Amino acid sequence: MKNKYLMIYEDLVEKIHQEEYPVHSILPSENDLTDLYSTSRETIRKALNLLAQNGYIQKIRGKGSIVLDLKKLQFPISGLVSFKELTGTMGQQAETIVAEFSLKKPDSNIMKQLQIEKDDKVWKVHRIRKIEGEKIILDKDYIIESQIPGLTEEICKRSIFEYIEKVLGRKIGFAKKEFTVEEPTAEDYKLLDMEGFHAIVVVKNYIYLDDAALFQYTESRHRPDKFRFVDFARRMGNA
Repeated sequence: MKNKYLMIYEDLVEKIHQEEYPVHSILPSENDLTDLYSTSRETIRKALNLLAQNGYIQKIRGKGSIVLDLKKLQFPISGLVSFKELTGTMGQQAETIVAEFSLKKPDSNIMKQLQIEKDDKVWKVHRIRKIEGEKIILDKDYIIESQIPGLTEEICKRSIFEYIEKVLGRKIGFAKKEFTVEEPTAEDYKLLDMEGFHAIVVVKNYIYLDDAALFQYTESRHRPDKFRFVDFARRMGNA
């Protein structure tokens, strides 16, 4: 026979899918759920923990268990896609806010990341990505000006990739990506809607043109409830 906490978990999942508990609503308290399902508080906690682990709820101290939006952006690990292209295919309401735009000489870290000299100029572009009204991604882009001239704040608000390919006539080749999970910084809490979240997913992108020239380093900081990284893998041959 199935464990009772699993039965409660599945019943709550069904109610969330049926919007009996809609997005951003608060589930009944542990005490109320204990009475509702005629079970122990420990059983309810197991069911709620499983809901949290699978991305259905976020437990926030002093508020309770908040139902999360199940629609997540799917970021292809091995592909290169712009934010504009991604949100366009998913049909979600999206907005880009340019928080910082400047052309300056690089600091030692950006010199290292982009493999450039101190006299090279770099576009510094920080963009906040809003999905369905929530600020969930902070993209921190550093782009070599000699490779990608003529950037403007308006271009950055629309799509840098689109500008590179359609206006400059350059072809973007490939990217190297690194993934980490970190504690949010003060900047993350200031610029993103991070209430109740204590981790942030950081994706470092090193992006190259088709002639293998590195032109952009991006640190993309994602709120953990709103993304899913996906890939397709095929096993090649037999071991």
